[in-house]
Amino acid sequence: QVRLVQSGGGFVPAGGSLKLSCSVSARSFPTYDLAWFRQALGKERELVAALYWKTDYADSVKGRATISRDITKSTLYLEINSLKQEDTAVYYCAATMRVARPGDPTEYSYWGQGTQVTVST
Repeated sequence: QVRLVQSGGGFVPAGGSLKLSCSVSARSFPTYDLAWFRQALGKERELVAALYWKTDYADSVKGRATISRDITKSTLYLEINSLKQEDTAVYYCAATMRVARPGDPTEYSYWGQGTQVTVST
């Protein structure tokens, strides 16, 4: 059973930074393709960043976000700098064995519980 447990988030001032963590309990953690999605109120879930054989970033966060993982801790991270009000959303980490379309949330088998990030002006 693969379990993803998120931490981090909350209220962050505009222009500030956040770091989200996602602890992945999976025997073969290094082999999983991983991603962060977000869903703003009334909008569809969208890819923020993906980590597979390469990294992908949404245009909206490119240059401001970094996705990374620590294999020794079986943990996935997302850092976003220069936060904007439009970054406000519920953020989800996701994992799957092999992703073909990283931006498609239906490709991912396992999800974290979600964490609210609210960027305040």
